[in-house]
Amino acid sequence: MLDLIGKKYKKGKFLIRNKQINFLKLSKFLSPLSVILSFLALVSILLLGFKYGIDFSGGNELQVRFEKTVPVGDIRQALTTAGITNSSVQKFGTDKEFLIRVEVSKNEEDNNKKLEDLTNTLKNNFIKEGFEIRKIDSVGPQIGKELRQNGILSLIYSLLMILIYLGLRFDIRYAPSAVFCLFHDAMITMSLFSIFKLEVNVQTLAAILAIIGYSLNDTIVTFDRIRENYQIIGNKKSFYDICNQSLNEVLSRTLLTSITTLLAVLTMYIFADGVIKDFAFTLSIGIVIGTYSSIYVATPLLIFMNKLQKNIKKPQ
Repeated sequence: MLDLIGKKYKKGKFLIRNKQINFLKLSKFLSPLSVILSFLALVSILLLGFKYGIDFSGGNELQVRFEKTVPVGDIRQALTTAGITNSSVQKFGTDKEFLIRVEVSKNEEDNNKKLEDLTNTLKNNFIKEGFEIRKIDSVGPQIGKELRQNGILSLIYSLLMILIYLGLRFDIRYAPSAVFCLFHDAMITMSLFSIFKLEVNVQTLAAILAIIGYSLNDTIVTFDRIRENYQIIGNKKSFYDICNQSLNEVLSRTLLTSITTLLAVLTMYIFADGVIKDFAFTLSIGIVIGTYSSIYVATPLLIFMNKLQKNIKKPQ
């Protein structure tokens, strides 16, 4: 029984039977739109910038815990009343534990006084709730800047290594298509953070790298099936038809993987709080965009690269 299920899954018939969907029919409209959106996303990021967390901008972060449940609004109100501005309060796991972030001062003495004022404000306003500081982290502006630069470099290096790997794994037609697909996924996801002023921190960067890995895996599976079919029926069908056939054959695998992963991530987003919620939110966006881009960005670009390669090889 398991062998039968495995064979059907391998052939792409486990979830959807007798499918002959012309995916690439819409690519003439969706692919140029995706390319335009990718560069518009890059422009929006350059113009609007990001709202960086303390990991990348510098600041103080306190992890506090109360013995009783405390509304987030009460903590924010207490900080505002005490004159502590530019602060953020976020749940951390439960309704009794929170992360409080405030800006860091360039002068160490001023920064220590700011932390002391914050601690005293919480103690004075939440005596009955059993206030307790569990952790204090401080990141200077210079360290935050270095972390931000290293994060950007990690994205660039990962795309460069993927380009080299795909060039060796397949050939020159496949590598640029896959890398632009990953660029598309990362830019559109990050542009949403820029447009809606969502906080960008280390967890966001980790989620973007996870999205790149997820999308790459989906794209490689599709490309591998295209290459396999091209070797078998390359003389009987056009490259366009082979790509369409391959997309249909991996459709069941794509849907099963995307839906199950998305369900897990949405569960994390609904039931978790704090950094886990932010991580899950980023991943959920990336999974949807990554699934779309494997079909309507990577594959059409591969067809374009194939035509370009044939034109170059034509004798003059």
